[in-house]
Amino acid sequence: MKRLITLDLQFFAGEKTEKATPKKRQDSRKKGQVAKSQDVNTAVVLLGVFTFLLFAGSYLKDIVFYIMTHTFSQLMLTELTEANIQILFLAILKELVFLLGPIMLVAMLAGIIANYAQVGFLFSTEAIQPKLEKLDPIKGFKRIFSVRAIVELFKSILKIGFVGIITFMVLWNRIDEILILSQNTVGTALATIGSLTVQMGLYASGALLFLSILDFLYQKYDFEKNIRMSKQDIKDEYKNIEGDPLIKSKIKQKQREMAMRRMMQEVPNADVVITNPTHFAVALKYDEAKLDAPYVVAKGVDFVAQKIKMIAKEKDIITVENRPLARALYSQAEIGDAIPEEFFKAVAEILAHVYRMKKKI
Repeated sequence: MKRLITLDLQFFAGEKTEKATPKKRQDSRKKGQVAKSQDVNTAVVLLGVFTFLLFAGSYLKDIVFYIMTHTFSQLMLTELTEANIQILFLAILKELVFLLGPIMLVAMLAGIIANYAQVGFLFSTEAIQPKLEKLDPIKGFKRIFSVRAIVELFKSILKIGFVGIITFMVLWNRIDEILILSQNTVGTALATIGSLTVQMGLYASGALLFLSILDFLYQKYDFEKNIRMSKQDIKDEYKNIEGDPLIKSKIKQKQREMAMRRMMQEVPNADVVITNPTHFAVALKYDEAKLDAPYVVAKGVDFVAQKIKMIAKEKDIITVENRPLARALYSQAEIGDAIPEEFFKAVAEILAHVYRMKKKI
């Protein structure tokens, strides 16, 4: 029975039910694992490009007509040679740069804005590093029939359905213009087709943007679910950050021992040791070059106090018994600090007595 209870506790301790800690989120971000929807990028890029086409249509139309007229006139009036073809190709290439350059620039800026809006500034090469485990056919088969694959299939059906319905509605609303295209001039027909294309693109981009926001919310939920931690994971992380409690206690003990040794090494430099006499001991030194008032070089209680008195006896440091002063100095003055002002008179009298005794010796 006890074994079953232990197993149950281990199972629940390993179940990932806790929200990810800031460190886990930071580590995931370094690996390139963030809540991000690729559909948002696609929708924003399409929306940016078609918006640009809406306002820059006349500019692009002039470039297209110039390319066509200039090219045909060159072909008709100029004899084709190797040099002429090269010049013609470079001229057309230059115009294509003016035609496609702004569109590509808008697409790039829209993609950067969409990425930054989702994840901020992030640069990680780990996500694109080749991993052999991705070639595992068993894991690949599981991915194909996973919940994520079903969600992606559902998303694709929704996108195709939305775009198809919107395209049909735009064409249906302008069916009269479409039916008389053959009766219009080439320029008018091209203008109508361009207007239809931009209108369908804008509406479809808006629909995709709406779907991409829903997809981003799902990706965020899925990401939070994937980075959940168990109680044991949180404990292990805390140990890694703060260190094992046993090791920490040993480190603190070592630090205390080192501080104690340093303090005991300063006792022989003291001018006087004021004692309780059994419980407290405070070693004082007066050095005008260091401080304007006497300062504490060592202090201790019980065992440490006895050790301070023992060293003082070995080094011929004068010990003065003053119960209230020893207790007050121990509680109010730290090692290396000057004594509080209210103790100046009492300590000055003790130091004067000590200096007189040293002169007699």
